[in-house]
Amino acid sequence: MNTNGSLVTEFILLGLFTHPELETLMFILCLVTYTVALTGNVTILLLSIKDPGLNTPMYFFLGLLSFLDIWCTTVTIPKMLASYITQSKVISYYGCALQMFFLTWPLGVELLLLTVMAYDRLVAIGNPLRYASIINHKACVRTAITILVTGLINSFIHTCCTFRLPYCDDNKINHFFCEIMPLLKLACADISFNEIVVYTSDFLLGVCCFFLICVSYILILNTILKINSASGKRKAFSTCASHIVIVSMFYGAVISTYIQPKNSPLDRSKTVSAIYAVITPSLNPIIYSLRNKEVKEALRRSFRRLF
Repeated sequence: MNTNGSLVTEFILLGLFTHPELETLMFILCLVTYTVALTGNVTILLLSIKDPGLNTPMYFFLGLLSFLDIWCTTVTIPKMLASYITQSKVISYYGCALQMFFLTWPLGVELLLLTVMAYDRLVAIGNPLRYASIINHKACVRTAITILVTGLINSFIHTCCTFRLPYCDDNKINHFFCEIMPLLKLACADISFNEIVVYTSDFLLGVCCFFLICVSYILILNTILKINSASGKRKAFSTCASHIVIVSMFYGAVISTYIQPKNSPLDRSKTVSAIYAVITPSLNPIIYSLRNKEVKEALRRSFRRLF
């Protein structure tokens, strides 16, 4: 990279696919995905706030998860839709910084939130008599504030470290949003410190959280195996099934994105990023509502009140 070149003032997002003939199809898919994500997550969020039957810690955290999913998809998809309509893939320097900040924040929070939700299920199944005293409303609010602030600090550090670097001449980001690693590839300076920051964050927010989730589910499984009745085992496991599916999808995509060889194809990285930033937030409300009788009952009550 030419370090004496002029500093860039804008970037070009090359998109998920670089084939012009796929743009119409991608526009339709993005529009449908965003509509599904927005409708499903807004519904879950409103139900968790308004419906008395869902006034529990589990649905408090589920409502927060829906809020984060709305946030993630709104930061990425509208920009993609606009680029297909206007045929302009340009994003300003500061617009790119803001997009990175407002996407890294909820993604970091979601890693922590999924860990908290695993602990919630552990207490509910392993210590049901003390559940109300351990996971009370005050504890939920404090936990939510803590993980939101932690995600904010993480995002602030990543954004400041990434945009302290000079970017010269090459301004084409081979991605559909301002992701950290594709941006670092364009920097015309040493990125060793940035890589340390990224890998440290991955370890603290990714590996450690995943380890805690695995420990929680080992303890949950141990508790379920001690239940004598088959129906009791099914009921206990059913309360965790949706969370396990979401964790598998989200962590599978995140691990595939960040724990891979440096020379791996960027197209693969973009596809995997689409899973955790776009697809998973769209599927979350479907997975939870289709497998959860309480959510379905809350939907029925809401429709009855409306009509």
